[in-house]
Amino acid sequence: MDDGSRDATSEVSGRAGVQVYRHDKTLGKGRALETGFEVVRHTDFGFVVTMDADLQHQPEDLPSFFEIQRITKADIVLGRRPRLRTSMPLHRVLSNTVTSRLVSMRTGLAVQDSQCGFRLIRRNVIDSVSLHSAGFEAETEFLIKAAKLGFSIGSVPVQTVYANEKSFMSHWATTVGFVKVLLREY
Repeated sequence: MDDGSRDATSEVSGRAGVQVYRHDKTLGKGRALETGFEVVRHTDFGFVVTMDADLQHQPEDLPSFFEIQRITKADIVLGRRPRLRTSMPLHRVLSNTVTSRLVSMRTGLAVQDSQCGFRLIRRNVIDSVSLHSAGFEAETEFLIKAAKLGFSIGSVPVQTVYANEKSFMSHWATTVGFVKVLLREY
């Protein structure tokens, strides 16, 4: 799912045989996820994998998601990034720790890395949860709604690469959006 990128990602992916769905302009991570989920709702896929395009996640970690899912039967498997003694910027360590604890309290589940975009999601969760948030807070909305419907959430350790990539996240807007989603009644 290409959310209006201005580089050649769509073209390069298409030449590699990947089916790319594209927004003509950037609508936000939540809109990109919901558009991708809508595409999946018209397929017979059993699972969906989401992975941010900022090259932080390693595709080699994907088999471990399926292994944990097979063992635990979790409906959603979240990547769990190491926080300490890594190159994760301090503001992200603090943000991930606080938001994960708040999402855990809100859902009543042990959500160890609520902000990780590397996820394995069972198809029936996609069919049951629709997103209304347009930005990065959509991932939190998804977890809260899924938990409320009784879906289980697990996690698996993943490698993360931090290489001074440009973040499109506005910390203030994302924090405000997160708080609104956290406090919203679903």
